[in-house]
Amino acid sequence: MPINVAIIGCARIAQIHAKAILQIPELSFKAVWSRTSESARKFAEEFGVKAYSSIPEMIQAENIRMAIVCNAHPYHADVSIQAMEAGAHVLIEKPLASTLQDCDLIIEAARKTGRKAGVISQRRWYQPIVRMKKAIDEGKIGIPMLGTIQMLGWRDQAYYESDAWRGSWKMEGGGVLVNQSPHQLDLLQWLMGDIDEVFGYWSNINHPYIEVEDTAIAIVRFKNGGLGNILVSNSQKPGIYGKVHIHGSNGATVGAQPEGGAMFIAGKTTIAEPPRLDLWTVPGEEHLIDEWNKTDSDEFYSVDSMTWYFKQQLEDFKNAILNNCQPLVTAEEGRKTVELFTAIYRSQRDGKPVKFPLKPEIERGDMDGRIN
Repeated sequence: MPINVAIIGCARIAQIHAKAILQIPELSFKAVWSRTSESARKFAEEFGVKAYSSIPEMIQAENIRMAIVCNAHPYHADVSIQAMEAGAHVLIEKPLASTLQDCDLIIEAARKTGRKAGVISQRRWYQPIVRMKKAIDEGKIGIPMLGTIQMLGWRDQAYYESDAWRGSWKMEGGGVLVNQSPHQLDLLQWLMGDIDEVFGYWSNINHPYIEVEDTAIAIVRFKNGGLGNILVSNSQKPGIYGKVHIHGSNGATVGAQPEGGAMFIAGKTTIAEPPRLDLWTVPGEEHLIDEWNKTDSDEFYSVDSMTWYFKQQLEDFKNAILNNCQPLVTAEEGRKTVELFTAIYRSQRDGKPVKFPLKPEIERGDMDGRIN
């Protein structure tokens, strides 16, 4: 029997999820919810599903077992908890939430209800990233001791004006750290391991018409003694690349460029270039990089790259439901990304390194240093 699926929130990314759902035979797309009835109605008409104004009613009436959350970041906790309490497992668009408090509310609701909660991080399924993870897990670079991520992208004024929630602390929750770089932050901690301490800064370089940051940098110390460097920005026109490099204790390096050229914008652009390996110095394997890149590029062009990687993660989450096991990217994994960007905000506010683990600052009311 197929798993009935609903989408919560009609942001542009919801279109990609809807198309990915339709490619998986074991999933049956049934319903959509939005805070705005008109947007839910239009979305429902486009995909032949039913629109609802109540999440619990939708979950129960359509026997929804899997809900994909696609609304604005600061509202993930509310709708996710409603869905889980009504009986659905939830797969939440990145980031899990904009604050640690909301992350913990989601995780606690999953524990109490026995529902599964996961976070979208489809770049873990990019073939170059898969190759990197496999090499690290097999000990081919020794211990991962130095990790770097760079994301040099661009967002123009039209992008921020395209939705009312973009560019504000209250509605978006943050800038490049919260919206554009969670994928890279996730890959860094996934490949390097648990974090011990972070020192960072953020700034708004050339977007005076928004409240939030467009650039951030940080130094990371990992619990295994390794070091990391983060540079993420929306200020390089028209967008250059995104890279993740991991250097090991034996001197070997594995590295990829998941993004090349202008950055992908859901609902407006396509992925500019196929992901590729750009560094590989594992002894005896140096000569394989060109062969692997050709294989990976051929695969990229043989599929619908806009939905393919989302489909892989939806398949993983579906299997977790059917087999009663954990998905690859759990809510706890998603919290690690929020913890990392929260540490950068707090570090600038406090002018010092931030030790892990981090707890919510419920009483301060300054969004971890994002607002005065």
